[in-house]
Amino acid sequence: MNQITENVLPKLLQTARNLYEETAALDETDSELQLWYNRGYADGMVSSMKRLGYDKEVSEVIDPQMESPVGENRFLPWGKAYQHGFEMGEKESSEVLEEKTE
Repeated sequence: MNQITENVLPKLLQTARNLYEETAALDETDSELQLWYNRGYADGMVSSMKRLGYDKEVSEVIDPQMESPVGENRFLPWGKAYQHGFEMGEKESSEVLEEKTE
């Protein structure tokens, strides 16, 4: 891990952790769409970091028991908000980390 990644990774992990804390008690309602997006974003960030080989760092900060809360609700408004957040979190985290390792 290079020095720039060493500086960026902890910030990404803290952001994901903050989003998990913020979205700990999601309701399946349209009024919670931003929170569903945020939860998806956090899950996408974690997915990206793990895919890039930062499993150890992720497991030190993020509770591995956290699972996607979407399940069969993926076609409902909150499921769609979650999925969009996931895609963006994964994409943007990958871009940042891959750019820093080049």
